[in-house]
Amino acid sequence: MSALGRVVRAGVGRRRVQTAVMIMTTLMAVTASVLAAGLLVASQAPFDHAFAQQHGAHLTVRFDGAKVTAAELTATSHASGVTAAAGPFRTVSVRARTASSSEILPEGVDLPPVTVAGRADAGGGVDRVDLVSGAWLTGPGQIVVARGMLPVEPGARLTFPDAPGSPTLTVVGVARSVTGTADAWVTPARAASLAAPGGAPTYEMLYRFARAGTDAQVAADRAAITAAAPKGALTGSQSYLTVKQEETANAMAFVPFLAAFGVLGLLLSVLVIGIVVSGAVGAATRRIGILKSLGFTPAQVVRAYVGQALIPAAVGCALGLVVGNLLAVPVLGEVGEAFDGPSASIPLWIDAAVPAAALALVACAALVPALRAGRLRTVAAITTGRTPGVGRGRLARRLTGRLAVPRAVSLGLAGPFARPSRSATMAAAVVFGAAAVTFGVGLALTLGAVQSGRMLNSAGSVVVGTGGGQAPPGAQAVHVGGGPEEPKADPAEIAAVLGAQQGTSRFYGTTTAEVTASGITGATTVVAYQGDASWAGPPMVSGDWLDGPGQAVVTTRFLKAAGIRVGDTVTLTEQGRSVPVRIVGEAFFTEGDGMELLTPASTLTALGLDATPGRYDVETKPGTDPARYLASLNDTLDPLGAVAQANTADESSVIAAMDALIGTLTLLLVVVAGLGVLNTVVLDTRDRVHDLGVLKALGMAPRQTLTMVVTSVAGIGLPAGALAVPVGVALHHYVTPLMGDAVGMTLPPSHIGVYDAPELALLALGGLVIAVAGALLPAGWAARTTTATALRTE
Repeated sequence: MSALGRVVRAGVGRRRVQTAVMIMTTLMAVTASVLAAGLLVASQAPFDHAFAQQHGAHLTVRFDGAKVTAAELTATSHASGVTAAAGPFRTVSVRARTASSSEILPEGVDLPPVTVAGRADAGGGVDRVDLVSGAWLTGPGQIVVARGMLPVEPGARLTFPDAPGSPTLTVVGVARSVTGTADAWVTPARAASLAAPGGAPTYEMLYRFARAGTDAQVAADRAAITAAAPKGALTGSQSYLTVKQEETANAMAFVPFLAAFGVLGLLLSVLVIGIVVSGAVGAATRRIGILKSLGFTPAQVVRAYVGQALIPAAVGCALGLVVGNLLAVPVLGEVGEAFDGPSASIPLWIDAAVPAAALALVACAALVPALRAGRLRTVAAITTGRTPGVGRGRLARRLTGRLAVPRAVSLGLAGPFARPSRSATMAAAVVFGAAAVTFGVGLALTLGAVQSGRMLNSAGSVVVGTGGGQAPPGAQAVHVGGGPEEPKADPAEIAAVLGAQQGTSRFYGTTTAEVTASGITGATTVVAYQGDASWAGPPMVSGDWLDGPGQAVVTTRFLKAAGIRVGDTVTLTEQGRSVPVRIVGEAFFTEGDGMELLTPASTLTALGLDATPGRYDVETKPGTDPARYLASLNDTLDPLGAVAQANTADESSVIAAMDALIGTLTLLLVVVAGLGVLNTVVLDTRDRVHDLGVLKALGMAPRQTLTMVVTSVAGIGLPAGALAVPVGVALHHYVTPLMGDAVGMTLPPSHIGVYDAPELALLALGGLVIAVAGALLPAGWAARTTTATALRTE
């Protein structure tokens, strides 16, 4: 090994604390950065691959056949920007009923409505449908269903009781359209025969465009199609970007906060490594002089100190790569399963680029103090001592000496002014750590609010099922033929019982139905409310809650999918009846992928559907014993055929994983910041060891020494913590909306403004805690050092 190599190895082995600090900083920074960059790229790879392989449609457009002809639709393929088109395909919304028994469903089960497209073949220039099992259509008595839309397999038979002649079709295949262009496919002739007589036909066109990489470009493409078709013919559309966002939502939700932690980690790494190398240079001035006297050139000295930083940083990068890739496995596995492909993994170029960037930053951070070491003159380096000049901090010591505090405290308060640059870097490290705590706490509070409010009807403490085949809360029951459907309990009787029940505060009823909504592909689940549910409604983003007939509340994702905004009208259709509803509010919830429509029960009545509540949600009065309330209520409801149960929360595993990851990264940042403080205090204490000996000789007790050292960092930690709070809050307010955008949702203001004054006051003390915790070990060493040892040390 060369002399330079021995110097580097000796420096790394001798400074164990500093080596551990550099390993921890790069470990944390690389872990978060690899996760953020890897999830951003890898989570989209399965969709992008499937989309390219199947020539997916950039835009799926529905048209009203009463206002446009097939020939006119074919002509839209020549609209500006269109590179390929398929269609027109006749579409129809129908309800199916199982006509055969299987392991999944018995015969006679009524299934939700589906959008069926008439399509002769699975290939073509746009949207090549991929067969998952079975075969494609060969005759009019067959049907191919989209994967995940209907719980049937090849060989099953479906009847369509509402279609002319109630035809029965055999399922011959299960297929997947990468952008979900239809729920099932039949031959074009069969699609026409499934439509209700006298109704206007509907058509579907599929387009690919030259430029469709952003929402703005897709909107421009849609405008071009609208202009090419007769006025009013276009009734709805779906962008492939919306589908992509839905498929990758869980993975993409991690990216914004991981990127924030990665940036914090990298900046803290640069800061702490700069502190470590600068301290090493300052503490080894005499050693540098000896090395130069032995023939080391300035360039070799620079390389030695940069190498002492790069070696532990490289170890941290390697560990960060392993941890980051392991943490990405469960998240990316879910994305790969959605497209029947292997689990996605972080690309190799990210595994190479992130550590390379981290090491480059480490080298730059170490280079500045290393150059200072290289420029030192040999004689000056050998003869220079380490104790600060007598004039540094004297004014501060005089001013603090006038304070009515113990002398050890006043000396500690003046300590940071002896080396202001070192104190500033310590303060910066504390700011990073305390800001990370503020940011992490805010993320946890936001995710807690999302967890508690993401499911509909989660505010009540008790759920009452009305019978009639009612499923558990959150599920939908379907009636199995072969006997009469069990009747629901009389809602008037249940309402009377709830109103008279001791401990009841308020309640409302809900029921669900599947209908067709204009502008939305496939069936739309409608949740209809009976009674005042304003106290339990989902958090509102904009607009108002339901307060009258003909109104609806939906999410951001629904608005984007339908191409509408609050104040616009959506037409709901079921069994030939249509009812317009006006969107009065935008809410936040994730139940049903955020695509459910909330409306008063009168909307279902206008559609000719059963609006009898299938469940009641009840809020009890404060102080009510839940067990006694349920027992008493069930005794009264039992004769009516209804049952009450506790409203249990449905926890999201994705949010739980986010919470765990946020807690881990926050802890790592805090530990790194604390180690940075520890390293700085160790350097400062060693520089001032002779002064400590003098103070001890003058009578300073070990407890007073401990107080002096801790006070010196507390004076830095307290203002640094106060500064860190607004930094952390600002970072939280910037990142959390991006997390919502990543999943196609807008977070309500209540989920972003989660900090209260008491919490902010406690968080402001975070800097003090980090600084004091980092200083305790070197403060204890200073207190235990004997007077003779300190005085002999130079």
